[in-house]
Amino acid sequence: MSVKLSRLYGMDIYSDGGKYLGRVQDLILDLEKGEILRITLEPLSSVTREDAKKILREKSVLYKNVKSVEDVVMVSGRPGGRTSGEEAEELPTHSGPPSFFARG
Repeated sequence: MSVKLSRLYGMDIYSDGGKYLGRVQDLILDLEKGEILRITLEPLSSVTREDAKKILREKSVLYKNVKSVEDVVMVSGRPGGRTSGEEAEELPTHSGPPSFFARG
């Protein structure tokens, strides 16, 4: 699936069960791999490091769980990046240039 990043900002996010989850606020990118890692449901700008960790843990979706991007973003699982029965995946940490937060 190939989509312009700018198209994603502000799009509504729904679970594959039809539940409204929120809107795309920020994207977390891996520049080395050239891919999106996470979509956040709250902006990461102007928040403390602890608040950012909480947003990533509780109010973000792993991009690998995106099933469709058309008029809305359809994802499997729930915010926090876990599907039922799946263990929590390690959250990305900023350790230099490979990853960064993209803002709309």
